[in-house]
Amino acid sequence: MTFTVLTAEFSTESNTFNKNRVDYDAFHCLLGDNAVKERGDANTELAGFGDCARDYSWKQIHVLSASADCFVVTRDAFDRLGGAIVAAAAEHKATLDGILLGLHGAMVTEFCEDGEGELLDRLRAAVGPSIPIAITLDPHANVTPKMCELANIVVSDKTYPHVEMRKVGRQAGDILQRAMKGEIRPRTLRVHPPMLREANSGRTDVGPMVDRIAKAIAYEKEPGVFAVSINSGFGCADIREVGPTVTVTYDGNEAKHRAFAESIADDIWKKRFDIIDYFMPVEEAADIAKGYKSDKGPLIIADYADNPGAGAYGDSTNLLKALLDAGITDAAFGPMFDPETAKQLHRHKAGDHVKVKLGGKSDPRFGGTPLEVEGEVRLISDGSYTGDGPQIGGLHFSWGETAVLRVGGIEILVVSGGGQMLDLQQFRAFGIDPAAKTVVALKSQQHFRAAFEPIAGKIILCDSGALCTTHLDKLPYRNVPRPIFPIDREMKIEHAES
Repeated sequence: MTFTVLTAEFSTESNTFNKNRVDYDAFHCLLGDNAVKERGDANTELAGFGDCARDYSWKQIHVLSASADCFVVTRDAFDRLGGAIVAAAAEHKATLDGILLGLHGAMVTEFCEDGEGELLDRLRAAVGPSIPIAITLDPHANVTPKMCELANIVVSDKTYPHVEMRKVGRQAGDILQRAMKGEIRPRTLRVHPPMLREANSGRTDVGPMVDRIAKAIAYEKEPGVFAVSINSGFGCADIREVGPTVTVTYDGNEAKHRAFAESIADDIWKKRFDIIDYFMPVEEAADIAKGYKSDKGPLIIADYADNPGAGAYGDSTNLLKALLDAGITDAAFGPMFDPETAKQLHRHKAGDHVKVKLGGKSDPRFGGTPLEVEGEVRLISDGSYTGDGPQIGGLHFSWGETAVLRVGGIEILVVSGGGQMLDLQQFRAFGIDPAAKTVVALKSQQHFRAAFEPIAGKIILCDSGALCTTHLDKLPYRNVPRPIFPIDREMKIEHAES
């Protein structure tokens, strides 16, 4: 039997403390066949959907693939992009057998805290309760009860850095195939402890999440279990349904599966103080850089707090200032999000000597004020690059108007478009070889490891005081339920909440 499956990707992670909003034009959106052509053979959820479509001979109707920076989504953007998905589902309702969506799970809009739940609600209103819906999520999703109620199948990536997008899309599609055939009637349960996020933000390369993921994979082999997802949550969203969750997509014995989910959630709670990362002040990072020898590869300094991939502005200057003050040479720094300076530098040519006020323009309270610097323009570019690493290999992106500015001994990648550093080509395409440097300072929390760890002699993490600071008590939460950890550090619970 040939099934008709509607697919779409609609993804962003909303840092509600960022004053910016992402409107329709700010979404990178590819429609239908154009999306399949660009993303259908890369490490994407869509590629996994396509693998299932080919193997099961589905008639696949792909609506769109849309993603954006990590801001709150405007009503207009949500209504137009989400509306296109809902309209397509309504149009094909008579022949539609299933829906398969690549989401993030931490989308907040101007009018609701649960963007994914809102999209699923509109889809259910359009197609009714019987058509099975499968969704894939980022492991930093804030998974809500509404998502689990309205989507039959929930599958999250099990890696951080996220390198299993295609695999996750395939897993969700495999489960959907069985549901469409009537072999199973999947549903999803959810358990969560009262925390803003898992203690180590879900690192799966080291730490307690390694054992939890192993248990989840083993439990997926149990009868009636189709997917176990452990989400570390996204604590930069000031919403009611925030924090880590464990979900099980299953058929049959709910009590048994809920007990398993509770055991994982209880472990997350019990180990809430077991932090494996050390986020040093920028001055300490600069001091380490000053004495570093690069015989085994560069020193990688990751500014955890100014990660644009989690909604930070990407223009924090505190780390750069510390490196300049320390006289660091043979170094690369990037990205520095500063459209104003990038445009100014585009009025020059390579070799020109310039004076600029760099960074710190979005909100100097978080990460530092603009730096007055003098340097040499090394490169002017439109910002286009193609990834070649494990996360974005083969995909095309652009920083927008881009320049490389050499200040002292540091080559600074100045960009006009947001994004974190997670691929070597994000430097190399602009004449900077990170593997040949002594020091590489970049803005990312964990994703950089997939591409940069193989070239690194040493990796250290710092907190520049930017918007994604590890000191969550410094952020002005108003909507999260209280008490909640780690803001209320002395709270106690016996079991995770369902």
